[in-house]
Amino acid sequence: MVSTLTTLDWLLVASYFVLALGIALYFYARAGKSTAEFFLSGRNMPWWIIGTSMVATTFAADTPLAVTEMVAEDGIAGNWLWWNFVMGGMLTVFFFARLWRRSGVLTDVEFIELRYSGKEAAWLRGLKAIYFGLLMNIIILGWVSLAMESIFNVLFPGMTMFGHDSFTVMGIYISAPLALVGFLIIFVGVFSLISGLWGVAVTDIFQFTVALGGTIVLAIYAVNIPEIGGISGLQEQLPAETFNFLPTVGQTAEGVAVLSLSVGAFAAYFGVQWWSSWYPGSEPGGGGYVAQRIMSARDEKHSLFATLWFNIAHYCLRPWPWIIVALVSLVLYPDLDDSREGFVLVMRDVLPPGLLGLLFAAFLAAFTSTFAAHLNWGTSYLVNDFWRRFIKSDGDERHYVLVSRIVTFALAVLAFLVTTQLDNIRQAWGLVLTASGGLGLVLILRWYWWRINAWSELAASLTPIFLVILVLFGVPVPGIVDPFPLNLYYVVAITTVVWLAVTYMTKPTEKSKLTTFYRRVRPGGPGWKPLEKENPDISSDGSLWPLLGNWVAGVILVYMALFGFGHFLFGNYGYALLCALLGVAAISYLYWDLSKRGFDTIIEHDQPSDDSDDEDTTRDGGHV
Repeated sequence: MVSTLTTLDWLLVASYFVLALGIALYFYARAGKSTAEFFLSGRNMPWWIIGTSMVATTFAADTPLAVTEMVAEDGIAGNWLWWNFVMGGMLTVFFFARLWRRSGVLTDVEFIELRYSGKEAAWLRGLKAIYFGLLMNIIILGWVSLAMESIFNVLFPGMTMFGHDSFTVMGIYISAPLALVGFLIIFVGVFSLISGLWGVAVTDIFQFTVALGGTIVLAIYAVNIPEIGGISGLQEQLPAETFNFLPTVGQTAEGVAVLSLSVGAFAAYFGVQWWSSWYPGSEPGGGGYVAQRIMSARDEKHSLFATLWFNIAHYCLRPWPWIIVALVSLVLYPDLDDSREGFVLVMRDVLPPGLLGLLFAAFLAAFTSTFAAHLNWGTSYLVNDFWRRFIKSDGDERHYVLVSRIVTFALAVLAFLVTTQLDNIRQAWGLVLTASGGLGLVLILRWYWWRINAWSELAASLTPIFLVILVLFGVPVPGIVDPFPLNLYYVVAITTVVWLAVTYMTKPTEKSKLTTFYRRVRPGGPGWKPLEKENPDISSDGSLWPLLGNWVAGVILVYMALFGFGHFLFGNYGYALLCALLGVAAISYLYWDLSKRGFDTIIEHDQPSDDSDDEDTTRDGGHV
C-alpha cells in the first residue's frame, strides 16, 4: 500500500499501542475481581478522571469528521445538531448526577426495577438491555468504525492487504481499509475484556491530552498555509453565511444557495431535540456511559464536578480546532464527494512528519477510547440486566466477569459486521435521534414525578421506533417522512400523546416500590409530595428552584465560553468581550450559590442508613 506516513510517524503509532496494552495488562487483575470493578472501578474514581473519560469517549474518530460534514452542509451553525445538548448536559450536572450516585445501581437499565414494579418493569429492563446494549450500541460502534475506514482510505490510498484491495466474506464486501479496521476492532476488544473500566478511563486521560493537543496544532498549521492566509484569508474565501453561529433567515444570495442552517432546523435542535431524544453521552436525565461514569464516582460531590467538567471540556475546549480545519477543507477541497474526508486530507497535506504520526496515533487512541467505552457499557447491560437478571441469577462474580469478557469480544465482532452496511455518519445520527424522539421527557420526569410507571417508559420507547419502521417500509406518515430534524416535531408530539395516555390508563407503580425509591434517592420537587408527607423522617432535596437557577447559569457559562472564543478567533472582539462578561457573571453566580448552600445539601450521604431491608432491591438480578 502507498503510505503518507514516515518511519517516525509509525514509531509514534507503535508507541501508542504498546502503552495501551501495558495499561490493560496493569489493570487485568483488578478488573477481574468483580463486576463492580469491571464496570464501575469499585465506585472510587475521582471527578477529574471521570469527567475526562467522558470527554474522551465522546471524541471518537467520527467526531471531527462529522463536524466537517456539518460545516460543509450548513456552515458553523450546522453544529447545533450537537450544541443543543448543552442544555440537557447541564440538567444532568445539577439535577441528576447526585441522584444517579445515590441510586447505587450498576447500570442505568438496572434503575428500572428500582423505580418501577411488576412484570412490566422486568420486561422493560430486559428489552432496554437488548435494545440499547446490543442493537443501538453496535450501530453507534458501526459509525465510529466507518469514520476510521475513511481515515485509512485517505492516508493509505491504493491500500491492499495480502495482495488484494478487497475481500468477500459470506457475501459481504470488505475493502482493504475496512479489513484493517477489523483488525483494530479485535485489538480494542481484547484491550476492553482485559482492562475493565479502570483501564479504559486511564487510557482516556492520555487519549484526551494527545487528541486535543494534536487537533490544536493541526488547526494552527492549516489556517496559516499560504493557500489560506490566516483567519482573515479564510473569511475572504468563504461566504459570510458560513461563519454564522445562528441560523440565517433566507437562504439564498443572488439566487445561489449558501451554507446556512434553516430556522426550522435550528428550532428543532434548540427547542425539541435536547430534551426529547436519546443520544449516547447526551441522554436527557443522564444515562448510558455518562451514568456509568457517575456511578463510579467516590461520592455525590465528585459526580457533580465530573459532569460539570465534562460539559465544559466537551463544548468549550474541543470544537473550534475541528471547525477551523473543516473550514480550511472547504477552501482546499471544494468538490469532495465525501466531505468527511476533508479533515483527513488536511492532516495528510499540511502536517510535517512526526506531527502527522502523532495526530494519526491520536485518532487511533480516540477510536480505541470510544470503542472500548461502548463495549464496556453495552456489556454491562447485557450481562447485568439480561444475563444475570433473566438467564443465570445465582452465579458467582468469576462467572459474571468471564461472561462479560466473552460478550465484550462478541459485541466487537458484531459492530464490525454493522460497519460493512453503513454509508453515512450524519444519517446514522439522525436515525438514532428520530427513533428515540419523545422518550427523553419520560427519562427526565421518572425522577421527579411519582405517577410515571413502567408502561409510560415502555410506550415512550416503542412509539418512535414503530414510527420509524413505518417510514422505512414506505408508509407515508404525514410529518414523519420529513427530513431530520424537522420530523422531530411530529415524532415527539405523537410519542408524548401516546405515553401520557398510557400513563393514565394503567395503574401506578406499587406504593412499596415508590417508597423504597423515594427513601433511597430522596428526590425533591412537587412531584413527590404524596411520598414526602408519608415519609417525614427523610430529608429530600426540597425545592427545585435553586437547581433551576444553577442550570440556567451553567447553560449561559458554556454557551458564552463557546461563542466568546469563536468571536475572538474571527476578530469580533466586541461580541467576545460581551460573552466573556456574561460567562464571568454565570460562573460567579454558580460559585456563590453552591458556596451558600454548601455541599452538605449535595452529599448528605451516598446511601440511606434506614430501610436496610430495601437496600438491595435491584442487586442480584433485581430480586430482594
